[in-house]
Amino acid sequence: MITVKQLLGEYAKKLVHSGLVVGAGGNLSMRDGEYMYISPSGFDLQEIEEEQWVKVHIETGEVLADLKPSSELLMHLECFRRRSDIDSVLHAHPSYSVAVSSADKDIPSMFPDFPAMIRNVKYLDYMIPTTHVLADAVGEVIEETDVVVMRNHGVLTVGKSMKEAYFFMQLTEEAAKVYTISSMVGNPKLLTEEECQELRNLSSEKYRAKLLEDS
Repeated sequence: MITVKQLLGEYAKKLVHSGLVVGAGGNLSMRDGEYMYISPSGFDLQEIEEEQWVKVHIETGEVLADLKPSSELLMHLECFRRRSDIDSVLHAHPSYSVAVSSADKDIPSMFPDFPAMIRNVKYLDYMIPTTHVLADAVGEVIEETDVVVMRNHGVLTVGKSMKEAYFFMQLTEEAAKVYTISSMVGNPKLLTEEECQELRNLSSEKYRAKLLEDS
């Protein structure tokens, strides 16, 4: 059976290889009982060894490792403390999502997967990374969403599984990419709220969402 640290290593590599992060940018974590494991500070995500994931007590924030945890530790702790239903948190710097949101625009629904799988997206104006200010702001909205877009910074996603959190990150970036390209060639035609709701009610989409949660 694959361990939490092995799963983290697998998805850390996926984040890098998919271009969602560059070098030591981004961070990820998973719950393991009353603890979580998070990426160490300053490491290229694809180079983290299994024993280098940093163990942290979720309630107290005590670090039980020699390596320093990601500088965004506070943000991850806020997510796990406020959402007992999730076991994974991802933070990346996907180019199109950062570009669209930094132009002070929201990422719209233009194809079925995005609104069907992601109910809503919360947007935060720029705040200095790694601070209590940003962590508290994320904490204030994370109970209402699985996707937080931080303008001029990046995207945070949470999930009931790492596969779900990663898929939410991929979908958000793809939606931003489609919108950017559409804006370059013409006037984007967005899905209406009624059309989005119809997609969410499809039995096939509900089944797919359940598979992601259980992965």
